[in-house]
Amino acid sequence: MYKLIILIPPQQDSAIFHEQWPRFLHLAERMPGMAREATVKPHAHLYGRYRLEMAHELYFDTLKDLEAAMLSPVGQAAGSVLQEITGRNVSLIIAEHLEDDLAHIQSFKDPQDTHE
Repeated sequence: MYKLIILIPPQQDSAIFHEQWPRFLHLAERMPGMAREATVKPHAHLYGRYRLEMAHELYFDTLKDLEAAMLSPVGQAAGSVLQEITGRNVSLIIAEHLEDDLAHIQSFKDPQDTHE
């Protein structure tokens, strides 16, 4: 699975951004081939330079599906609205999405780890 990760740093006017966000969502949700989406609204910034107002992820079964969706007319329109409502203050990342279940992860425990 592949996803388009949209990283939105703090906006100059957060209220206006959130008021306009549905304009982007209504277009993005019509992108062909999108399997699901997720929104991340940070609760607290614990460490590091990069702060976020929000992150949004659009999931696709294949990289080809993701690329086709971005090039589609509705994908292009969504991108234009995203650039407009963020004042081009946004980062886009295409990533392969891999998941593992907890039991499998725990099977690789360090035998010297005493923190349980």
